[in-house]
Amino acid sequence: MIRVVLPHHLRTLAKVGDEIHVDLNGSATVRAIIDAIEEKYPMLRGTIREHETQKRRPLVRFFACGEDISHDPPDTPLPDPIAKGTEPFFIMGAIAGG
Repeated sequence: MIRVVLPHHLRTLAKVGDEIHVDLNGSATVRAIIDAIEEKYPMLRGTIREHETQKRRPLVRFFACGEDISHDPPDTPLPDPIAKGTEPFFIMGAIAGG
């Protein structure tokens, strides 16, 4: 079981609490987590990554064990604490402005 913390606007859209849980069929990667989220919560399809390109949306960031992994390839294995469910995987909305 993977623990995922979503930003407030996505929690509201999915009608969930602070943290969701998804099960993966294979390795713990960003792609696998997002696939599982979109399968379990179809209303979130296209909100985290674009439908056609499957690329992360510009104002969405991914964090694993306190590290920003937003620019890592989506099939990079995630750290063991994420894969084992002891640490949550964070999806956050980036702050823009100047």
